[in-house]
Amino acid sequence: MTDLIVARGLGKSFGTTRALNDVNFQVGAGRIVGLIGPNGAGKTTALKALLGLTRFDGELSVLGLDPYRQRHRLMQDVCFIADVAVLPRWIRVSQLIDFVAATHPKFRRAICEQFLARSDVKKTSRVKELSKGMVTQLHLALVMAIDAKLLVLDEPTLGLDILMRKQFYETLLNEYFDEQRTILVTTHQVEEIEHILTDLLFIDRGRIVLDATMDEVQEKYTQVSVRPEHVAAARTHQPLAERGGLGRTQMLFRDAPRADLERLGEVGVPSVADLFVAVIQGARA
Repeated sequence: MTDLIVARGLGKSFGTTRALNDVNFQVGAGRIVGLIGPNGAGKTTALKALLGLTRFDGELSVLGLDPYRQRHRLMQDVCFIADVAVLPRWIRVSQLIDFVAATHPKFRRAICEQFLARSDVKKTSRVKELSKGMVTQLHLALVMAIDAKLLVLDEPTLGLDILMRKQFYETLLNEYFDEQRTILVTTHQVEEIEHILTDLLFIDRGRIVLDATMDEVQEKYTQVSVRPEHVAAARTHQPLAERGGLGRTQMLFRDAPRADLERLGEVGVPSVADLFVAVIQGARA
């Protein structure tokens, strides 16, 4: 597997605040990676470093390039969608397409126009006349038409209704993603994307506290709905987290023998949200 992103000892300070602290991770081609963390954890700083928007300590390679020193070359193969699209409000959709076509060597106009033809966006409209959902559709059409190797998404569906969010991710999965492209996404709505993720990166207080594939999560972590009479026995396996509800105690375990856990109650795979809470609380304990 070819690594598109390699970070070793990545760090960034703002005065006395250490936003990134000795961060190490690798991201391969053909992966959909969820970078998940609480507010202030370092997600935005990490994305800015990856996109060449800020200096950093340590080593960082994106598509084999130093993102800060070689940003111009890097952005020919990287696309970015943020929670608030920075498209000029005065410009018409047709003018925006013309601009991107004239400035980006890998923009494919036909693909952009095909996508927009299936949307509610009119080429004669100005950006300021579009709803937030339409702006997202326009931004997605422009990005998908660029033959990029890495797509970075920072809360891309914030403020959209549930139908639009679902359509957004389905479009990415069915029309953009392939084994040569990688998507890195940050979101607080993890329950909506966990079914498409191949990898998880949990970040807290500037450090990576979990780096695992979804296959590894299924192998290592188990959630058990423990029957009341087995709570004490379950606790001997040192659960990462537990909470009560509906007459059962929900416990999350790492590397506990599955045969033992099956005697305690109903066994399943934890959701990304439950795993995130358990790992973050454990890291802060």
